[in-house]
Amino acid sequence: MAKKILFLALFFASIVQAQEYKIIGSVVDKTTKQPLEAATIYAESLSDSALISYTISNQKGTFDLALRTKAPKVNLAISFTGYSTLRKEITLKGSTINMGVLGLDIESITLEGVSVVADRAPIIVKKDTLEFNAESFKTRPDANVEDLIKLLPGAQVDSDGKITVNGKEVNRVLVNGKEFFGSDPKIATKNLPKDIVDKIQVTDTKSETERFTGRQSTSDTQTLNITIKKDKNKGYMGRITAGYGTDERYQLSGVANYFNDKQRFSILAGGNNINSAGFSFDEVFDAVGRRGQGVSFNSRGSFNIGGMNFGGGQGITTSYNVGGNYADELSDKTEITADYFFASSETYNDSKTERENILPDRRFFTNSESHSDGGSDSHRANARLIFQLDSMTRLTVSPNFNTSLGDSRNVRTEVSIDEDGNVINDASTNNNSLNDRKSFSNDVNLIRKLNSKGNYLKFGFSNDNSRTDGTSKLLSENNVYGNNPSTLIRDQVTKTDNQSDSWNANVEWRQALIGKLFLDLGYSFDNSLRSDSRIVNDYDNVTGEYSSFNQALSSDFRFKSMQHSPSAGFNYEGEKLSVGLGSRMVNTRLSNNDYIQLVDFEKDFNNVLFNANVRYRLDRGKSFSTNYRSSANVPSVSQLQPIENISNPLNIIVGNPDLKPTISHNFFMNYNNFDFRTRSGIFMFGSFNFDNDRITNTTITDENFLRRTTYTNVNGNYSGNIGGHFNKQYKSEEGVMYRFRIGGNASLNNNISFNNNVKFTSKTFNYAPNVGLTFNYKEQFEINPGYSVGFNKTTYSLDRFEDINFMTHTFEVRATTYWPKNVVWGNDITYNYNGSVSDNFDKSAIFWNMSLGLKLWNDKGNLKLIAYDLLDQNINTRRTATEDYIQDTQGTVLKRYFMASFTFKFDQFGGKRPGGGRGPGGSMRMMHM
Repeated sequence: MAKKILFLALFFASIVQAQEYKIIGSVVDKTTKQPLEAATIYAESLSDSALISYTISNQKGTFDLALRTKAPKVNLAISFTGYSTLRKEITLKGSTINMGVLGLDIESITLEGVSVVADRAPIIVKKDTLEFNAESFKTRPDANVEDLIKLLPGAQVDSDGKITVNGKEVNRVLVNGKEFFGSDPKIATKNLPKDIVDKIQVTDTKSETERFTGRQSTSDTQTLNITIKKDKNKGYMGRITAGYGTDERYQLSGVANYFNDKQRFSILAGGNNINSAGFSFDEVFDAVGRRGQGVSFNSRGSFNIGGMNFGGGQGITTSYNVGGNYADELSDKTEITADYFFASSETYNDSKTERENILPDRRFFTNSESHSDGGSDSHRANARLIFQLDSMTRLTVSPNFNTSLGDSRNVRTEVSIDEDGNVINDASTNNNSLNDRKSFSNDVNLIRKLNSKGNYLKFGFSNDNSRTDGTSKLLSENNVYGNNPSTLIRDQVTKTDNQSDSWNANVEWRQALIGKLFLDLGYSFDNSLRSDSRIVNDYDNVTGEYSSFNQALSSDFRFKSMQHSPSAGFNYEGEKLSVGLGSRMVNTRLSNNDYIQLVDFEKDFNNVLFNANVRYRLDRGKSFSTNYRSSANVPSVSQLQPIENISNPLNIIVGNPDLKPTISHNFFMNYNNFDFRTRSGIFMFGSFNFDNDRITNTTITDENFLRRTTYTNVNGNYSGNIGGHFNKQYKSEEGVMYRFRIGGNASLNNNISFNNNVKFTSKTFNYAPNVGLTFNYKEQFEINPGYSVGFNKTTYSLDRFEDINFMTHTFEVRATTYWPKNVVWGNDITYNYNGSVSDNFDKSAIFWNMSLGLKLWNDKGNLKLIAYDLLDQNINTRRTATEDYIQDTQGTVLKRYFMASFTFKFDQFGGKRPGGGRGPGGSMRMMHM
């Protein structure tokens, strides 16, 4: 505590000593005198050229640069794409320094063979791209890309590694313009070192058509591109980690990257039994297993790497994985990106559940306990090939292969009790299954630009083919008590053969009309065929084999779906204002033939749907957008089939062939404003959705609590959501940085449901404010406290149903010290209180992880000791509240363990190992991954 107080005292002392100044002026083209919007104006110290402050000019070319410094003089630089950088040494006298009108010269063409080194600008604003110069943002020498992103103005990185820039989520990360192990951004941001990065570029995410034709992005997410320094773009780097701890916990992981100009090859591998991806966590806690998010925190036995899921969703997972990624430009007209992953995992989980079932005239309680374990082996390979046939034509081919073989075992007991404590029914099941799944998909697009005005023609074709073969063995006993007691025992084997084949062909045509107004026409055809065979055989006591065919539980159907969708729209794409209006007609034909249950039906749906959007950029960093879109969701085959599904005798399900599609109407808006001068930003969003003919379950429960469920269409369902946040960042000349964030969101849901044929309405209101702070003292100490509270209220239109009203609290603090030198001490503490959970389960706990690391051999090695769940309070308690039941569940979690690990890092670029000679005899300088 004394150490932290000293840091704070030094921080406030630095603020008192420094003085505040404001430099104002305007930037114009020196020849035409036209104002230059989005020019970068920045101040540097004279002694070491360290960045002090920067800002961006507005539409009129004027700027207002605020800075705090103790220095009497600074270097002022003005940079704009296509112009020579203007530099001036200025003396800081008075609180405001007026630079007047500053003219920039157009950058002259350099002579062949003459190398010109450009001046460094911390940020460059292009037409649709924000570009950050990595060298302008100082971090620790061993920082990774995620550490760098945290320092960028307007950027946020949460505890899960999710990135937002100026309020918009980053859903795609590229390295030198190419994907890095699929679409998971964290694999790149957490594993690439900062000091190989030249620039970070942020732009709106675009489809292949939008990228090639120059069409404006229609996405609400962003893409981040990491460009590698030229001198670091030839060589290799890597990291190997091994750890072992108490309770036989272990972790092994390795990462290696090879760069050769436009060619890149990367390998990831790992194995552990701590629910960790192994290679995608930060230096301080990269050997710590996962814990859940939200109102409950736990060690979930499920995580995702490069599009592959590990584990079954709950419990403790032991996983092994290896993958490779390759990217290259085979010629000036051919690019390839490909990757392969193998994953093997085993998961086990013990859980107990208490459910209160609510009926209009009574209640009953269902308690269950289960044990599950299982594993899977998966292979995934995909590629992306780009063929530039000529300057106007591009062909892209994206094949994807997946195979998985999995087995699972589940033992479960369940008992239903009435309000007086009497047992009404019970069940016990033992189920073992084995599934083998194979799939192949491909996406082919041929795009032809018709002229320079934005006209184009695009043809697309995609297919998705999969097959799953499965075998399961079930032994169960279901008992019903009361006046008419009964017992049903099942001992059966089920074989399934499911095949799904779908194809899509589409065409798009864009024609420029007047100026930036376009006509867009399109047509899409979808065809799919699903074949499901389910053969159930009961155990025959006479033959001693599973040879007695069970027709009631068996099925063999063919389900066909054919959809035609022509569309038309007008789009205006101006520099600041974009407006789009469109409509499409969707004709869907469904047919089903079941050869065992002898049930056939055909359906034909026609829907006309509309969409509209408006985007307006008020200023650089300030924008507003709103859009509306309607969609049709046709019912599934299981919802349509009028066949009794008696797989669970306690809940028989039957489809409704008279169902209509659900028509959803979705409205969304957001407002984003980031001020480069004050390093502060505000982001607000809102959405509203209402459904016509929503497909809803209807369940009838008899006197023995046996349920019968079907489906129907209802109107009156709607939901709304509104929220936002404000953040501000400050960094002093001395290297002290803090970032403050406050925000919240509120939601309202109105649901129409049925309970024993009684229609009722439930309204749920949630409000969750939150606040967070990041304080960093000269890269020696960082603390990130945060607090959020949730208010939750649900009301029902039926008097029998009691309203639900509860609160949740979460307080988190993450603190890391990098002092003394070569020692890293981290603490991650979370307190969580869930007021909704019943008294039979733990409502609150403190979850504390601690890490102590020692850097060795010039940062080549890192010896670390980790304490996971130091107070041994980790829990996995969740409450689920719906219209007709309230359920509490608690499952297996990782408990307290201690682990020692060692990490070895290596790199070599340009044929030389830093700090030494060539080849094996040279020394190595290690880089943080």
